[in-house]
Amino acid sequence: MTLKRPKHPMPDEIRKAIEARGLMAAYEARPPYQRNDYLGWITRAKRDATKAKRLAQMLDELEGGTHYMKMVWRSNGSKTAP
Repeated sequence: MTLKRPKHPMPDEIRKAIEARGLMAAYEARPPYQRNDYLGWITRAKRDATKAKRLAQMLDELEGGTHYMKMVWRSNGSKTAP
């Protein structure tokens, strides 16, 4: 049995935030499950402050390139350990 997560569309405000920080290439380099998880996690927040905090965390993790949801992560192309 294969479990599938619902695919979350990217809201305009998230796209704009990613583009404003110049992180679209880093976002697109992440595996599809990570991109989808980030979008669902951010959009499920009920409070605007929580959404903003989650968005900031995602942007920081994309910029750093070494974490995903506060867990250590390395892309397959990474040559150095985090």
